[in-house]
Amino acid sequence: MKKIKKKQFSPIYLFYGTESYLVEDLKQQILSKGLTEEERDTNVSIYDLEDVSIQEVVADAETYPFFGERKIIIVNNPMFLKAKPDKTSVEHDVEVLQSYLLHPAEYSIIVFIAAYEKIDERKKITKLLKKQSEVVACEPIKEWDLGKWIDDIVRSLKVVMDDPVKEKLVQEIGTNLLMLKSEIEKMAIYVGEDQHITIETAEQLLSHNTNTSGLKLVDAVINKDLSSAIQIYKDLEKMNEDPIALVALLSSQFRTIYHVKILKQKGYGQQQMAQQLRVHPYVVKMSASREKNFSVNELKEIFHIFTDTDASIKRGRIEKSLAFELLLYQLINRKATAIQR
Repeated sequence: MKKIKKKQFSPIYLFYGTESYLVEDLKQQILSKGLTEEERDTNVSIYDLEDVSIQEVVADAETYPFFGERKIIIVNNPMFLKAKPDKTSVEHDVEVLQSYLLHPAEYSIIVFIAAYEKIDERKKITKLLKKQSEVVACEPIKEWDLGKWIDDIVRSLKVVMDDPVKEKLVQEIGTNLLMLKSEIEKMAIYVGEDQHITIETAEQLLSHNTNTSGLKLVDAVINKDLSSAIQIYKDLEKMNEDPIALVALLSSQFRTIYHVKILKQKGYGQQQMAQQLRVHPYVVKMSASREKNFSVNELKEIFHIFTDTDASIKRGRIEKSLAFELLLYQLINRKATAIQR
């Protein structure tokens, strides 16, 4: 990014990975720093290699730009970098690309965007591309790095954000950088430059998502409130959330609570727990406030309920929507019985 901002461009870039925010940010920086606004109308080409051959892309790269010093070519879906390329009617002659990589045109910048979890490092074309290009792994960020990213986004938007808002962002959005930036931008526009984003502003403007509802379901279990739990589930159902995914989500919430409880018994502090579990400190803080409601044995019983429910759904013993409602009933009923004992 520093090189791009100084206009020190590579003739070839390879961005691979599934973190769309990083890919989009890098791409936009190259476009804005590499060309004027007028040049972008005539000297930017975008190709999808599911529809166009790499030979056509290379031919374009070797053609002089119109009324400008350079052209930028964005190339999506370089499927020949995957271990098992997708089936397509387009034939890619990668030898043409290999020849170009050894002698790229000085007036062209080609940006390959491989939005895949992995590329095949063993292939000759992959090795050559990585050798001859500027390579950036755009992988999903880890929870423990979220604070740094939020601070960077807040700083770039020239606003001030209170710590409770940062914690709420982690709870509501998690590691989706694109959504994080979108939500912070929304709040920054609302308060104005050099102003504070408070927790009241965040609660008023933030969009809610499934992770938050997962925590609310945990709280409904703690409070033995079946009616609220079912209502939360119905709201998630309207958002087309799959019951199997919700079982996994709720299970992961309880798993974190269990781990926090065990580590607390061993004398770990919250910061140490975050490092041990490799999660954001706020996740540990939320779990620590809930773990006191459960004994270790109760949490183990809850995991058995999750396992039985998951197996029943996947083996077709019960319709998955009904299974999730029964899961909520069992969690709340089991918890109530455990307290009475």
